[in-house]
Amino acid sequence: MLLVTVGGRGLLIVVAGLAGLVVCAAGLWWFLAHRGAVRLLGALFVVGAPVGVLVLFAQGDLWQTALASSLCWAATLACGRAALRRARPELPQQATPARPPARPVLIMNPKSGGGKVGRFGLAERARELGARVILLDPSAPADVAALAREAVAGGADLLGVAGGDGTQALVAAVAAEHDLPFLVISAGTRNHFALDLGLDRDDPSRCLDALTDGEELRVDLGDVAGRPFVNTVSFGVYADVVQRPEYRDDKAGTALSLMPDLLADKATGRLDARADDTALSSQQALLISNNPYAPSDELGGGGRRIRLDRGVLGVLAFRVEGPAQAADLALWGSRSKGLTVLTAHRVEVTSAADEIAVAVDGEALRMRTPVVCTLRPGALRVRVPRDRPGVVVPAPPVDWRMLIALALGRTPRTPEGADHG
Repeated sequence: MLLVTVGGRGLLIVVAGLAGLVVCAAGLWWFLAHRGAVRLLGALFVVGAPVGVLVLFAQGDLWQTALASSLCWAATLACGRAALRRARPELPQQATPARPPARPVLIMNPKSGGGKVGRFGLAERARELGARVILLDPSAPADVAALAREAVAGGADLLGVAGGDGTQALVAAVAAEHDLPFLVISAGTRNHFALDLGLDRDDPSRCLDALTDGEELRVDLGDVAGRPFVNTVSFGVYADVVQRPEYRDDKAGTALSLMPDLLADKATGRLDARADDTALSSQQALLISNNPYAPSDELGGGGRRIRLDRGVLGVLAFRVEGPAQAADLALWGSRSKGLTVLTAHRVEVTSAADEIAVAVDGEALRMRTPVVCTLRPGALRVRVPRDRPGVVVPAPPVDWRMLIALALGRTPRTPEGADHG
């Protein structure tokens, strides 16, 4: 369309768009990695680059062609995903029927999520359904794992939590230890675990339906230096930022204040890691997840795990040390030299320091090096309601070789080990 409609000017659309992306990425690096005048200049580039591209398209009477080409590309991807979904279907994890529990015990944090426990009447609703509710005292820190063990000793046949992902992980480990079903109630702030289970994050009271009309999923449980995690373990830049006490009150301001020192070449705390047999050296940040997150082209934006039962850790390693590498990352994504995306069964993180900052499911901790991350496949029985509005049928990643084979009427080979649900 670019060639037929505007001839040689079609090349201008492509070049201008890529140049705008490069300048914007370089400006973002300057904004994050510097202070003062250089940060201001970076902010101008971040805002000015896309504006400049739009002005160029408007003055050259190219915006209609650029818009049409973008729509054609979006239609191409949509059709490609539809064809691949037929050729290589992948279904969400299937749940199994489960009997209602006789003695469920639910631990609830009234402060979590800005007071969702009280706002949605979770304690009252749970008691109506026959559950024993343990309400945490916001003024007195509690050992939730100890409370869960006491509940098991008292005869509980299901453990559940209404709270953040960090609290969920601690009680989930006790449930896994005793092979008891675990109930997730989406009363936290972000509820990433609940999101990937397909639960309703807008109305956490719907999670309680699992007590009377539920089914079970077998999912993996992560372990970092003996501590359980359900979502992610972060090392490096993000983990260093969340350690600061002022982060809770001013997240953006704290990050911008610390980022130049954390990203600078002279910054200490660079990380080395070994993911199975792959060595990762001098990384600025590492993200280890309980099962890999989907690339952005699979779920229209990423940020979710398609399945939680694959038995592997997701590994994302980040190392960008200048505007050129930032531009390379913007252009090539996961194929950039500054970003490593892979899966592993075991990840060992080391550093020159004896102790490093670690963020486990968002909780700020410090651990002695080396720090080892592993996974316990199928260790956790999660009780979920039959009606889960957040369950998605994922589209497979765009595989151009397979698409060409389909277009030519050939039967494409399915990659070895692909899961057909």
